Amino acid sequence: MLARTLSFGLIGIDAYPIEVEIDVCRGLPSLTLVGLADTAIRESKERVKSAIKNSGFDWPGERITVSLAPSYIKKEGASFDLAIALGILTATGQLNSQRLNEYYILGELSLDGSLRPSRGILPVSIAIAKSKIKNIILPQQNAKEAGIVAGISVWPLKTLRESVEFLNNQESYKPFQLDLDSLFQENIHYQVDFSEVKGQYHAKRALEVAVSGGHNILMIGPPGSGKTMLAKRIPTIMPDLNLAEALEVTKIHSAMGTLAINEGIIGKRPFRSPHHSSSNVALVGGGSGPIPGEISLSHHGVLFLDELPEFRKDSLEALRQPLEDGFIRVCRINRSFVFPASFMLVCAMNPCPCGYYTDPRKACRCNPGKIANYMGKISGPLLDRIDIHIELPSIKYKELTDTKDSESSAIIKARVEKARAIQRERFKTEGIFYNAQMDTKLIKKYCLLENEARDLLKMAMTELGFSARAYDKILKVGRTIADLAGLENILPEHISEAIQYRSLDRQW
Repeated sequence: MLARTLSFGLIGIDAYPIEVEIDVCRGLPSLTLVGLADTAIRESKERVKSAIKNSGFDWPGERITVSLAPSYIKKEGASFDLAIALGILTATGQLNSQRLNEYYILGELSLDGSLRPSRGILPVSIAIAKSKIKNIILPQQNAKEAGIVAGISVWPLKTLRESVEFLNNQESYKPFQLDLDSLFQENIHYQVDFSEVKGQYHAKRALEVAVSGGHNILMIGPPGSGKTMLAKRIPTIMPDLNLAEALEVTKIHSAMGTLAINEGIIGKRPFRSPHHSSSNVALVGGGSGPIPGEISLSHHGVLFLDELPEFRKDSLEALRQPLEDGFIRVCRINRSFVFPASFMLVCAMNPCPCGYYTDPRKACRCNPGKIANYMGKISGPLLDRIDIHIELPSIKYKELTDTKDSESSAIIKARVEKARAIQRERFKTEGIFYNAQMDTKLIKKYCLLENEARDLLKMAMTELGFSARAYDKILKVGRTIADLAGLENILPEHISEAIQYRSLDRQW
């Protein structure tokens, strides 16, 4: 007998429909899988067989053929187990097939017949919302993730036996209902705060400016100066994700399997900190079946590269295009994949290989050649995309023991949001959202300087030897500083502060 069930597969971060066909006929007992199934799917033979037996159903002593269509696309993962099992039960007359094709079915089976959560449920739910069939059967742990998409009916179940009972008697069950606003509010709290950081007031101010204008930033300082501690707290002062941004972020993490079980939706800005040994593919994405990399996992959040000069040169150069475009395109022979990658780049590094070149209390063991080689590992084109670079001194004992409360993230965030609101209003007809996205034309339009501020910038260019690329950076950062002050004009003090944020343009 022939049976058919419906499911979904993932390709990149998008879902596509799959038709699971099961044929049970006379022949030697066997189960054959066709349709470009990967190892995880081929191993479903044993999982499905044990789950059916341990759920109290009969395993057919006949030849079983399972086809996953379309056959030309490689399928990955174990989320087809439930669809295959229900198809076999239908083909052997143990399940009424009348309602089976009214549902998309996903879920991995345990040997005892219970359902395990699957990855990629949100992309599947988004695809179902656009299809004719609006019902999905899935593991109970995935209910919140699927429920955030409006316009579909979610039926979360615990076991294979419960799935059979549901299909035989749907009237006794109700679809899952989710209070999206409450779930979203539950997931926007951070465990860290800027008030926990002692000292480094100059660095905190620079980070506030960077977040306000969407500027990428590089921190340079000796070991223990607080670079990583500061970076981890940047998401706490960024504006909250709106629902559309949260869905974009959650979709990526759902497809990658990095979404926490029962979390449902990601409400916090992502913070990703890959190790400096990470490969090019790990950062930008790729592989035989292309998947997103760290830059896409940090979409709408922060990508933190600690020990920046230790990263491979090709990995760092691969960041240039997504920093410019806000997305990454991964091309293969048969098609190309576009992954979102709009993130704030935050980098940290020591001033020299030993780390103590700028530390007044510890002697540096590096000669000028070593220092030059170390700094030269960062290319000019990459530095072009980093608007702010600052030096962090070692923290003094007095600052560590200071009992006075520092500014909390909430206070800093309020100023950031005010500055962002000014920029949204300014650029509402320009197609951009914050100052870092300004091109040369917009800089000329919105970064006009009065004579005193222009003279100060001219002196910096001539006396400090700033390059032409630093000129635009200073103007954009100066515009952000003026926005934080709530002023329309860029004043000399704003330019002066922006000049301080160009450490690498000075002679070391």
